[in-house]
Amino acid sequence: MRRPLLLGLVSTVAAALLAAPPAGSGQPAGPAEPAERRAVPALRVTTLADGLDHPWDIAPIGGGDYLVTQRDRATVSLLGADGEVRRLAFPSRKVWVSGETGLMGLVADPRFEQNRRFYTCQGATRSDGGHDVRVLAWKLNQRATRAKRRGPLLRGIPATTGRHGGCRLLVADDGALVVGTGDAAIGRNPRRLTSLGGKTLRLDRMTGKPWPGNPFPRATSTRKRYVFTYGHRNVQGLAQRSDGSLWSVEHGSFRDDEVNRLVRGGDHGWHPVPGYDEQVPMTDRSLPGRQRVARWRSGNPTIAPGGADFVAGGKWGALRGDLAMAVLKDQQVRFLDFDSRGRLRAQRVPDELTGHGRIRTVVRDSDNSLLLLTDNGGGADEVLRVTPR
Repeated sequence: MRRPLLLGLVSTVAAALLAAPPAGSGQPAGPAEPAERRAVPALRVTTLADGLDHPWDIAPIGGGDYLVTQRDRATVSLLGADGEVRRLAFPSRKVWVSGETGLMGLVADPRFEQNRRFYTCQGATRSDGGHDVRVLAWKLNQRATRAKRRGPLLRGIPATTGRHGGCRLLVADDGALVVGTGDAAIGRNPRRLTSLGGKTLRLDRMTGKPWPGNPFPRATSTRKRYVFTYGHRNVQGLAQRSDGSLWSVEHGSFRDDEVNRLVRGGDHGWHPVPGYDEQVPMTDRSLPGRQRVARWRSGNPTIAPGGADFVAGGKWGALRGDLAMAVLKDQQVRFLDFDSRGRLRAQRVPDELTGHGRIRTVVRDSDNSLLLLTDNGGGADEVLRVTPR
């Protein structure tokens, strides 16, 4: 069932308050822009599907069809152009579900129409009875009824109770499969380069081998060869800007959720030791070496951001080129405007994108509309489409 929700314009007062960078961001507002660039369009929100429970990710696969993962149900479903949600035959019982971990990140191969491949990031049980998080490749059969496993691409992303499991996926323009991981609430994981936790990783999506352009290609530890950036707490979003730069969205502790611009070999400064000391800064610049400062941070308290994508298309007006970021705790979609150097200029929360509860992720569709997943639980979650009016 698809039902449009035609809601009001962005509040003038709210837009004015959100137009400046947050306190403590250290980011200049940037130069003024032409009036037509500043115009924010009214937005139309349409429900594409309902009755879901903790959906985690969505992947357009062409023809108006989408794949959707549900974290706790551990299912992959096909959302058709007719609005029907059909569960695929998929080995849900082999997914380890605990706390924040289950069936999580999902991305379709850029050549999906030819090879019908897609990728998931999910909890798993090891042969010794312990647990980890894995990246797996799948092939959708021609009838679109069954996901056939094509093997694990990467094992050994750490897991403990299920806390801080990550795990977002992105196929970059150069073909690399990028993986954002959580630290499993183990203090030394983020800066320990032989751990896959608290990192962004890059690998060959066909073979599972470390991406040849990674910063540690000759490391003795095979796991270190996968590392692209490190010093992360719990990566919840990955996105690539039109200039080719890679960005991550990260949950903070009690303060400072972050958006980071990723640079090969970058240290993002999360090091909560001894033990798991969450009083330390998200980006601890007292550590040895250089730490990459976040391009946006929430301050105190956190707002719990989720997945994100960059907005494209002229009809989006002032929102074109912004990073559209899902927000769980504050129950909104926040648009972050960065200049060409990656400095924050403005942030906006359209009124139309509040009132839907917790938002887990934002994904740009092939027609430049935005797809949202709510994450309220209880079987009441929805897939929403957002378009400029």
